Amino acid sequence: MKFGEKLKALRTEKRVSQEEAARAAGISRRAYGSYEQDGVYPRNREIYARLAALFGCDVNYLLTEDEDFVARAGEKYGSTGRRQAEALVREATALFAGGELADEDKDEMLRAIQEAYWIAKEKNRKYGGG
Repeated sequence: MKFGEKLKALRTEKRVSQEEAARAAGISRRAYGSYEQDGVYPRNREIYARLAALFGCDVNYLLTEDEDFVARAGEKYGSTGRRQAEALVREATALFAGGELADEDKDEMLRAIQEAYWIAKEKNRKYGGG
């Protein structure tokens, strides 16, 4: 289940409006609505914590591994890093679509790809590429 789907399910279960959820998270209703409907993710990790507190769930439930990777890339490398991480996750996920790998193997491959991203970014920075 994607982040937006999780939010909508939790909000519906708790009978909270988008306006109330947005207020509790300290964001606009429009931003909250984009999380649920447009596949947008919060840029600030604190928003995940506020939403988890509101809905009475563990923050890790909201912040899956791929979402965490994208959020960390955005925090460390700005909007360019975020876009690169989103593209990497999207392309790596598409690579396994319809394949015969077990879910555990897919998860391990995605973790390895993400780790390679961090190594490449550090090497690039170390040798003057950004």
